[in-house]
Amino acid sequence: MTRGEKLYEGKAKIVYATADPEVYVQDFKDSATAFDGKKRGTIGGKGRMNNAISARLFTLLEERGIATHFLGWESETAMRIHRLDMFPVEFVVRNLAAGSLSKRIGYPEGTALKNPPIVEYYYKDDALGDPLLCMAHLNELQVISPEDLAEATAMAKQANAILVEFFARRGLTLVDCKLEFGKDARGAIRLGDEISPDTCRFWDSETGEKLDKDRFRRDLGGVEDAYAEVLRRIER
Repeated sequence: MTRGEKLYEGKAKIVYATADPEVYVQDFKDSATAFDGKKRGTIGGKGRMNNAISARLFTLLEERGIATHFLGWESETAMRIHRLDMFPVEFVVRNLAAGSLSKRIGYPEGTALKNPPIVEYYYKDDALGDPLLCMAHLNELQVISPEDLAEATAMAKQANAILVEFFARRGLTLVDCKLEFGKDARGAIRLGDEISPDTCRFWDSETGEKLDKDRFRRDLGGVEDAYAEVLRRIER
């Protein structure tokens, strides 16, 4: 498919228009950032691996009844996607305490949650640092209707349950994941963005080894190998 105008370039992806106004091309980059862009670097092969991982997981979710933006492979680093009007809200689904949740509530990383999963909402605004929102904030900002919020939250929980089971069979614990949603031309809500070690925490179920972007954030080394291991396991 011929790529047209570059519509958007973010920290990890570039989105291009095509001849079909309802179809875009999403191209994954090797660049990596953390801490709201304060830390920058490159992860060799990340674009190729995240494209492959996301394609596999979107296909899985589609097969299980979750509508996504995925339409098919475009190249080694790119996929064809539905055009979506994205909600400016990130849905973070947490199965265990880790990262910022551990810091906020004082749980050591890996602590089991009493009533998992917890779904948190973050406002997609770089200037504000993508802050955590409570329900009162969402009602004040009116960036998503209560009906759309409820539907997307239900989809996020359903997708999480499918992914938890999928990864468990491959010796991986899905600690948490960031999901983004939007509406297609017909007004149907679809899961968009990506599902990858950039947006999820994956731990080896036996050893607890981190196999995700935390290896980059925390200077743990072996970042490329961790992404490659996730890809290897989901291809089983």
